[in-house]
Parts: sequence; C-alpha cells; structure tokens
Amino acid sequence: MTSVINRFLRYVKYDTQSDGESTSTPSTSCQLVLARDLVEELKELGLKDVSLDQYGHIYATLPSNLENAVPALGFIAHLDTSPDISGRDVNPRLIENYSGGNILLNEEQNIVLNFEDFPELEQYIGKSLITTDGTTLLGADDKAGVAEIMAALEHLTSHPEIPHGKICIGFTPDEEIGRGADHFDVEGFGADLAYTVDGGPLGELEFENFNAAKAVVTIHGRNVHPGRSKGKMINSMLLASEFISLFPPQETPANTSGYEGFYHLNGILGNVEETVLLYIIRDFDRESFAKRKETMLSLIEGLNQKYGAAIFTIELTDQYKNMREKIEPFMYMVDIARQAMWDVGVTPDIEPIRGGTDGARLSYMGLPTPNFFAGGHNCHSRYEFIPTSALEKGVEVILRIIELYIKKYSGYSIDTGNKHEYN
Repeated sequence: MTSVINRFLRYVKYDTQSDGESTSTPSTSCQLVLARDLVEELKELGLKDVSLDQYGHIYATLPSNLENAVPALGFIAHLDTSPDISGRDVNPRLIENYSGGNILLNEEQNIVLNFEDFPELEQYIGKSLITTDGTTLLGADDKAGVAEIMAALEHLTSHPEIPHGKICIGFTPDEEIGRGADHFDVEGFGADLAYTVDGGPLGELEFENFNAAKAVVTIHGRNVHPGRSKGKMINSMLLASEFISLFPPQETPANTSGYEGFYHLNGILGNVEETVLLYIIRDFDRESFAKRKETMLSLIEGLNQKYGAAIFTIELTDQYKNMREKIEPFMYMVDIARQAMWDVGVTPDIEPIRGGTDGARLSYMGLPTPNFFAGGHNCHSRYEFIPTSALEKGVEVILRIIELYIKKYSGYSIDTGNKHEYN
C-alpha cells in the first residue's frame, strides 16, 4: 500500500469535526490532536520552521534547493471535517478491485451505497475504493488533501536530488464552518502563490466560487393556553412556515447546478414562542448575490408590516466572496495546474466551486489561491468514498506543479495545447 493511502487511512481515524456554535478557535479541541501529530511528522520529514499557532494553524517550510529564484509555492489543506454528520469513530473500508453494483456499507443497519443513486461509481469499476462503514462520514474532505501534501513532501525529502523551489505548507482548522482563514498569517506563511488541495473528484480544478452569506431569521411568537388563545396566540412556527413558502422552490440546492445560486434552509429550531431559521445564501454573480440578500430583507419587512413590527428579525452576515477577480491576474496558476494534470494522465475538469474554500478568503488577503481536487465523492455524507488512485494522482499533480514552476521560471514555455477557454 502506498504512503498516501496509508496516511489517509490513518488520518481519517482522528475525530476533527468543527463546531459552528463554538466561540473558541479552533472551534473544537479535537482538531489539535491531529495538528500536534502532523507537526511531529513534518519535523521528522526534515521541514523547517514547523509551528502550530494558538489558533490551530500549522505552518512549515521546505527550503529551496535551487540556485536561481522561483516563487515560493504554498500548498494548503484543512484539518477539520464537516459537522453535518458524525466524524467520530470513522471506520474506513478498503474495497479492492471494485466489481460494480451496490456496495453494502453496513449490513446490520442495511446502509447501501446504491449504484443507481451514485452512477459515478461506474468509472471506478476495477479500481480500489475507500468507503465509510455507513455510520459516519469518511473525511476525504479534506484529509485526502492533507495526506497528498504529506506524501508529496515525503517523496521530496526522500529524494533531495529532485529540484524544487521554496515550498510552504499550511494546514488550517475550521474550514468547514467558514473560519479557516480568519487568523491565517499570510505574511508569515511565506508563499507568493498557493493552491488549496480541497476539491472533489479526480480532475477538479477551480478558480471561482460562490459569494456567500448566512442569515439567522428569528420569529417571535406569543404562547397562550391553546384552549383560550383566540386572538391572542402568535404561533411562531406557523409564521416561519409562511416565510419559508415565499422562496422559489426551484432556487434551492436540490434544484440548481452550475452557476445557479440558491437560498438554503439548513436548520430550524422552534416552538410557539420562538422559531429560528438558519439560511445560507449563495450566488456567483455579485449583483445577483446582492439581490438575494435584498430579497431576504424585503420579505422580512413585508411580514412585519403584516403581523407587527419586530415579529421577524434577521442577522445577515457575509461569509466569503468569489475569488475569481483575485485569481484572474494570475491565470497562469490555473494553466500550470491544468497542464500538470494532463502530464500525469488526469483530465482537468474546470468548474466553479459550488461552495467555498480557504483559498477564497486567502485570495482576498493577498495570496492568490486556486483549488484542485483531493479526490473524494459525496463529501459530508455517510456515502462518501474515494478511489485510491485519486489519492495517488493527487500526489503526482502536486509534484508536477512544483516541477512546472521551475521550468516556467527557467524560461520554459508551458504547453497550452489543451488550453481551456475560460468563461
């Protein structure tokens, strides 16, 4: 079994779920357990300036072994897993030479990775897969990225004859709850350019993402004994239902794709007295994004006029922006990553990120950071899986990107015969 597969199988057993309700940084102390072990592994590999800061960020450097200067290149992945489903006691299953059809993840609970529901399985017939046992997520988002970066470093440090510029490594906490870059030290990190290894299936390459906001809508009701409540009771749950019904059903995650934005109701807490609705708002276009937020505010205003002032309140918070405008001046980074994929036998798939990465925030902090695949499918889900070949190709792409930067700054012209026409 290769180094990257071994590392991945080991890392996913760490419980590193982040917690959006926590006010600490990192949001969960369990993330620091993996962080401390990674610090020791980085030191054992011989990296320099290895540190774990008070916020749970890991920084490390592999010094250049070149005489001529090339840009310092960063690779970043995140330690945490999504709070959407349990990440505790992950029990990965290795399925060698997948023969097709359904995969029984958990016999006792009859949890099945259904071939009809997940037809992408067909492309991995004959390959080895790592799946969950059906009771937790797997954690390929983003422990696959962590494993691939670590395996690439292991290769470089085991072969000091391989030329490379300065390589800067960053592992972040709390990416899944939008806080991964809150305290990231861009200047101290030391990279001129960087990539997050945090994408999905093999070949994904991304330089644009959603504009994002979250909305917390609170409906204030009035509880009275139901037998004597006529004209007095205000049932906040029924008003919440009315508010929810005002949004176009086609503008939800289940009914959108590509560059289409959405409103997503992802949590409800309520009783007669008070109901809280948790929304996220997403759109690629800045003007459309602004209109979505205005729509949310307008609906609140209209319902307050109908039912009385301050029955509905809202907290609307921007989370991150589309990084495209910050990447466009550095599109050669995307060209190099795409060429690296072609060179190692991976077909690039350039698509917008229907989500966000630390790279979106970092790009606005002065560090251009596009994103490429880590290799997982169905992330944040008990149906998550990753082909072992995607882990191995992730390592190859990292190493090839490093090589192509040397060639670029030695006067070598990167082949753009497969150039993508960016929209």
